[in-house]
Amino acid sequence: MDFDYTEAQQDLSGLARELFTDWTEHNPRPGITGFDRELWQAMAAAGLLEAALPDRVGGNGFGLLEQCSILTEIGRTVAPAPYATSIAVAAATIGEFGDDEQVARWVRPVLQGQATIAPALAESVVAFEASAHPNGLLLNGIQPVVAAGAFAETFLIEARDGARSVLALIDRDTEGLTVAGQHVVNGTDAAVLELHDVPVPETALIRAPGAAEWARRRATLATCALQLGILARALELTCEYARARKQFDKPIGSFQAVRQRLADAYIDVEAVRLTLWQAAWREQQGLPADMEIAVAKFWAAQAGHRVAHTAVHVHASTGIYLDYPMQRYFTAAKRAEFEGGSGTAQLRRIGDLLADHAARADPSYARGMTAPDATGMFRRS
Repeated sequence: MDFDYTEAQQDLSGLARELFTDWTEHNPRPGITGFDRELWQAMAAAGLLEAALPDRVGGNGFGLLEQCSILTEIGRTVAPAPYATSIAVAAATIGEFGDDEQVARWVRPVLQGQATIAPALAESVVAFEASAHPNGLLLNGIQPVVAAGAFAETFLIEARDGARSVLALIDRDTEGLTVAGQHVVNGTDAAVLELHDVPVPETALIRAPGAAEWARRRATLATCALQLGILARALELTCEYARARKQFDKPIGSFQAVRQRLADAYIDVEAVRLTLWQAAWREQQGLPADMEIAVAKFWAAQAGHRVAHTAVHVHASTGIYLDYPMQRYFTAAKRAEFEGGSGTAQLRRIGDLLADHAARADPSYARGMTAPDATGMFRRS
């Protein structure tokens, strides 16, 4: 594959960087809500929200690679724009699997900068259960730390309906839905969702096989793209500081111990970059990408931890003061480290995929393993 940006990626990346850099200059100390409505509307006016979506939802026909390019620029400025949740996951999923009525009702307002959608997808287990109801399903359950849930107008919720997953679109003012804001490590954008006998009509359901899994993969890739931007800019700021800060009349960047940590951080950032683009390219091409996505998220988690701590250590006390920008990058990187699964969780996922591959290639290898679970993975008994 070719790791160079396409012309569309270059154009969208440049437009996004200009917009977010200008916003950052006018908002040197942004709030902690995770959402700036004026910025969201500015993104809509600039065409960034619709650009990387299919034609059928009113987009420009670009896809995942272009979305990742925009997400990387959001990460570079840690901008309070829920593009990952509302566009890269929710709008893209509705555009891929939803019908025209669902697109018109829920996607169009998002592309106009008038609304946002927060996905509540399963991680280790599905949090919401569905049961039969006249003309649809009845949903119950509770899920904490739903990103962008504190301000979202609509939720894209994964629920278990028997042995399969379905996606439900539920508006914030729906009776039986309770939304309680949460303060997480880098802001107050998350929320706890509680559903008590919430009826969902068929018109608000996406039952297409594989839709929930598709959305989860896109959510993981979006987190990796954000993390790439966060870490790349954090390293740039740290290198600039190491060149300017002096001790014993010498820049601290001239000290061997500092140079070694910055070199290691550079390698980590490049590992995130290469694994992200490999996984995103395979996903967009329709090729098997589960292993590549797990590897990309492993590096986003592990490198996120190491680079974030290196940046703070080199900055010393200025790395944690709220008046300085590095603190925002540190907390953003720590959140992205665990969102979608930690590094350890990804290694387990990779191990399952390797065992699955070996079992399918050699049936005798499967002796001592249980039957595949709901995710299709084998487990040794």
